[in-house]
Amino acid sequence: MAITKAAGRKYPVGAAGKSGKATKTTGGEAGGGNPVRSGMIRARIDPELKVRVEAIFDAVGLNASDAIRLFYSQVALQEGLPFEVKIPNAVTRKAIRDADAGKVTRYSSPEEMFEKMGT
Repeated sequence: MAITKAAGRKYPVGAAGKSGKATKTTGGEAGGGNPVRSGMIRARIDPELKVRVEAIFDAVGLNASDAIRLFYSQVALQEGLPFEVKIPNAVTRKAIRDADAGKVTRYSSPEEMFEKMGT
């Protein structure tokens, strides 16, 4: 695959225009053009998560492919993930482990919780 450099980044030839942004080639139109190329993505997703998420996609008029294309477009535009990702600190990791192990304190109401916390 030939590579060109645009705006300090490397793109496959034909993928970056003079602006340095990726461009989409089209085909099947009068006058020809390059055929549209598509890549395949396969991912294993927890079935319950898939059902929950696809219901949300449906509510906003997207299917899974549309949502993936949207995510990829945002990663490209922002040159990184379109949301903040943090590594949990030691206190948070311990709280997660405790919750997973069922070591949690339960309160009968928010008022009781705040009273026990002293606030």
